[in-house]
Amino acid sequence: MELKPGAREKIVQLINRGVRIPNPLTLDIGDEVMVDRISATGVVLYPGCRIYGAKTVISSGVQLGKEGPVTVDNCQLGPGVEIKAGYCTQSVFLEKANISSGAHVREGCILEEEANGAHCVGLKQTILFPFVTLGSLINFCDCLMAGGTSRKNHSEVGSSYIHFNFTPDGNKTTASLLGDVPRGVMLNQPAIFLGGQGGMVGPVRLGYGTVVAAGSILRIDVPEDKKLIIAPLHPGAVRNFIPHSYKNLSRIIGNSAIYLANLVSLEQWYTHIRQPFFKRQEFGTHLYAGAIEKITLAKKERLSRLRALVEKVPPANAARQNLFENIDSVCALFQTDVSDSTLSGKRDRFLAAFHESIQGTPNDYLRAIQGLPPEVSRQGTLWLQQIIDGLCSRVGSMLTSLVLFKSHAR
Repeated sequence: MELKPGAREKIVQLINRGVRIPNPLTLDIGDEVMVDRISATGVVLYPGCRIYGAKTVISSGVQLGKEGPVTVDNCQLGPGVEIKAGYCTQSVFLEKANISSGAHVREGCILEEEANGAHCVGLKQTILFPFVTLGSLINFCDCLMAGGTSRKNHSEVGSSYIHFNFTPDGNKTTASLLGDVPRGVMLNQPAIFLGGQGGMVGPVRLGYGTVVAAGSILRIDVPEDKKLIIAPLHPGAVRNFIPHSYKNLSRIIGNSAIYLANLVSLEQWYTHIRQPFFKRQEFGTHLYAGAIEKITLAKKERLSRLRALVEKVPPANAARQNLFENIDSVCALFQTDVSDSTLSGKRDRFLAAFHESIQGTPNDYLRAIQGLPPEVSRQGTLWLQQIIDGLCSRVGSMLTSLVLFKSHAR
């Protein structure tokens, strides 16, 4: 195999920098890739790797392709990340996140520290908080999942699980929230377990400590914590299909707004809490920028899907006129600054307590968060939850034709 001149030069530069490339002739690297964004420390690029994208970052200790060929396109990979085989594009993997053979990770994903997946996992617009574990043969697009406190106590999705995120009407206003951001970022919540050979018809919300029995297809929200769910089977039936009937329109739009509000609170968490930790890492500014970009992509995706749903609501639906008149204002809420004097005060009090609590602790983000006193964690959760409650309240005041947020408050 003959390498392109540009690729040959970059491969030589990488080898000279100390990157281990066992078979350089099998590596393809795009002309746009910046070699100085690939660490010189402990990186291994096994045979069959393809590296593309001007925004690609490969931090120290990353291993690509140990189990088979890997394509990485405009991804930001933190320290110690392993992508063992598969395709990943426009996504962020933070420290020690890993995924195995057959991975198909499409745009808009964030796998936080030590989040991981076994073989043949498909993700898109998916956010996994630290330690979340996915089994094999899983399709888990359009989800945010939190819960768990360590690699030994983690939220898990059993093998052969599907998040059903596309309706017969062609809608994808279906993002599911498993846990939440305000409590999930504190890394102190009970794990969520989704039993294997099951599925979830989005948009669904689940509380922490929930166990869904294997083989269950979940179609309802269970936002309360610590529940065992054994979903009933559908009775057999043949009925007339009525397109765009949207009998659960309030729930669908309400859950979409709650999901969007959680994304806004996550963006605030990254901006005010995570950003300084990134700055202490090699390529940390690029990892941070990549994560913020993915949250922005997630909001854009959810807003576009929400607009598409509203466009399909039939004239006979009583809520249609109110939706049409207010959808632009609703969408704008999630794209503007959420700060006000009340929120800023709660944020600043939490930040002061946070920085006082982590003085003298290592630069390790996970250890810093898990070492917070309970009262400080509670203050942070209150700040983030009030962002969500404020946004949802404003959406509810605009969409008066729908009954929203029956149980979103904690």
